[in-house]
Amino acid sequence: MIDFEPWDQMLQEYVDDGSVNYSRWQRESAQELDQWLASVQSVDLETLDRDSAIAFLINLYNALVVQQVLQKYPIDSIRPEILGIPNWVSFLLFFKRRRYTLNGRSLSLDGIEKGILRSRYDEPRIHFALVCASQGCPLLRANAYRPAQLPTQLEKEAARFINNPDKVHYSAANRTLSLSKIFKWYRSDFLAQADSIPAYLQPYLTNIELPTDLDIAYKPYSWQLNQRTSS
Repeated sequence: MIDFEPWDQMLQEYVDDGSVNYSRWQRESAQELDQWLASVQSVDLETLDRDSAIAFLINLYNALVVQQVLQKYPIDSIRPEILGIPNWVSFLLFFKRRRYTLNGRSLSLDGIEKGILRSRYDEPRIHFALVCASQGCPLLRANAYRPAQLPTQLEKEAARFINNPDKVHYSAANRTLSLSKIFKWYRSDFLAQADSIPAYLQPYLTNIELPTDLDIAYKPYSWQLNQRTSS
């Protein structure tokens, strides 16, 4: 059985409503995070059932993101700028450099998300759980994902994301649905379970009835760090 307790305790300590206190985490528990990540390197995905594998991979992805931020902190964004121009090389390496070995397999963040989670599991709700340390991302849970609770946890995060007006907003005045670019980047994942993006969203929306004829626009994506600055 995978021990998620150390990761869970760190999340409870350093995450508040999706904002992360990287300063304290770096100062107090960066080594503890490194130790937990090292302790799960021998996990064999082939021995895990579906929910156990998904829960583990989401936790692993989020922990590796936090680890990268702690190694570089203080930073304002995972997409740094040089003279106002995004440093795309650094940004791409954040997601594509293979930094972790799982049961002998070298993995990047993209390798976890696209190479395993998206390719093996028909589960679009992972996009409300994987957090890339940016304000445009979903909020980071203050608890670990657990296999026995995974369906409930994913459903809760989907509802939280979709009912956040910063991520999904419908203007009845101009019949425009403004969406996070997550729904553009991973459109095919959502359309595997619904006829359209509005149809996927509708069951989660509270007090909003989307019309069949509407325009879709995409919101600017914020790469600013999802940090809490209090010490």
